[in-house]
Amino acid sequence: MFAVVRTGGKQYRVAPGDKIVVEKLDGNAGDRVTLGDILLAGDGGSLKSTDGLTIAAEIVAQAKADKVTVFKKRRRHNYRRKKGHRQQHTILKIVAIGDHKEQKKAAPKAEAAPKAPSAEIPAKPAAPAKGKVTKGEESPGGEVAGQPTENPAPDNAKAANAPKKASAPKAKAETPSTKNAAPAKAAAKKSPKAK
Repeated sequence: MFAVVRTGGKQYRVAPGDKIVVEKLDGNAGDRVTLGDILLAGDGGSLKSTDGLTIAAEIVAQAKADKVTVFKKRRRHNYRRKKGHRQQHTILKIVAIGDHKEQKKAAPKAEAAPKAPSAEIPAKPAAPAKGKVTKGEESPGGEVAGQPTENPAPDNAKAANAPKKASAPKAKAETPSTKNAAPAKAAAKKSPKAK
């Protein structure tokens, strides 16, 4: 069953078990409230009479909405006002609409028959991919893979004493775009205009 209820100037479509956030209502968490302003009620595709119908709800929590900043400004008058506001809300859980209460969902049934213990077979490690050698295995060349090797990078002391390789001086490459470019404007002098 469902119903459309009005509270706090707003309308909400509810069903038993739903949680809704409405404008602040008096009460603490766990209290029961009754909503009486029902606009529409129905079951499936048929509508029902709302005469004397009430909605029972339970307060889950009292909460506040996100902060809203209100900023007023009048240009050229040195007028600026800044205020913040957090709207207060009540979170409701709909318990029943009229005499229709929330239906409890059936708990999932545990498997009655436990799995039969199978003969334990030791797991075989997966075969390595072709051409790849895992740690500790021999490669086709007879070397053992995974052994630590000497660091190919020289130590800092060795690098400081070692002579540096002489690199060839780089010639400035002239591209066709710079070779045929116009002279700079600063170099060109303008002649004074005659009056």
